[in-house]
Amino acid sequence: MSLVIGLMSGTSLDGIDAALVDFSGSPFRTRLARWTPFPADIRSQALALQASGENELHRSAILANQLAACYANAVKNLLAEACLPAAQIAAIGCHGQTVRHQPTSGYSIQLNNPALLAEMSGIPVVADFRSRDIAAGGQGAPLVPAYHSAVFGDGNEHRIVVNIGGIANLTDLRPGAAVRGFDSGPGNMLLDAWIERHHGKTYDADGRWAATGKPLPELLDALLAAVFFAAPPPKSCGRDEFNPAWLEKHLRAGQAPEDVQATLLELTAISIAKAIDNWCGKPQRLLVCGGGGRNLALMDRLRRLVQPAVLELTDTLGQPADSVEAVAFAWLAWQTLQGRSGSLPEVTGAKHASVLGAIYPR
Repeated sequence: MSLVIGLMSGTSLDGIDAALVDFSGSPFRTRLARWTPFPADIRSQALALQASGENELHRSAILANQLAACYANAVKNLLAEACLPAAQIAAIGCHGQTVRHQPTSGYSIQLNNPALLAEMSGIPVVADFRSRDIAAGGQGAPLVPAYHSAVFGDGNEHRIVVNIGGIANLTDLRPGAAVRGFDSGPGNMLLDAWIERHHGKTYDADGRWAATGKPLPELLDALLAAVFFAAPPPKSCGRDEFNPAWLEKHLRAGQAPEDVQATLLELTAISIAKAIDNWCGKPQRLLVCGGGGRNLALMDRLRRLVQPAVLELTDTLGQPADSVEAVAFAWLAWQTLQGRSGSLPEVTGAKHASVLGAIYPR
């Protein structure tokens, strides 16, 4: 069997990206991709667990079971649309939901119950992708650069893949050089949190609200002074570093909410552009994926910052921007099933490459 389902729910906490990928040929082919929103209570529980709180071990275990049920439902719906039985699927590659990312302390926690997901779906599950890389001294992130290299690399053009989810990360694909990849800082995460706080929306569609404001120079400078931005790769980050409480410490009375939103958009764009300039040189093309690629105001600002490089969505190469990470975790699961490494030590800082994940039989 060569069909694998990839599941990704990222730091944006908006829902589950699911992709059905066929690895029978070369190149492999995405047969179907769909997005399923999280129920409001799942999202609120996951957000609450981003910080320490009462009875959090019990709450984490309960949420892990609930997430497994959500993942199983996403798989069921995908298979129904594809008219395929579970018996024809080799595995599910499931990232889980990150609630802590502390590689310097030796761990990264993605909530999931892979055994329950295997039981509910009737399909083997590959999960816990990050732990093996961290055990080898790496950051456990980003993990998708190996996939980006396989799909988007071009021997004649210096490309950078920019994945803008809750966190933004870069994959530097320079011809003749080792693949590099690292997190650049916040992607959509703070933008989403700020508009939800003020307008009850889970994201700023097309960046329209941000476009009504003006960036606040003093606030932007304060945010960009975070130690993470100046640190060289390999590096990764999450809600541990960038969260509403971190933003709140830098706010001042009288700042209009729309101006703060415009500043947060500027923070994402500038931190990406500076990371490219500092660590990646002068690429010819930027390929954007993730939900941030649908933020027109963000894309317009980033395009101006990275000129003369061409900036376009991965859709132009046949890989829909919204499903790239789900396909990547199908690819990582397939690597695991074949006993092949899915990590790049030069990206994560690990001592060696590793076969990633643990396999939970059906």
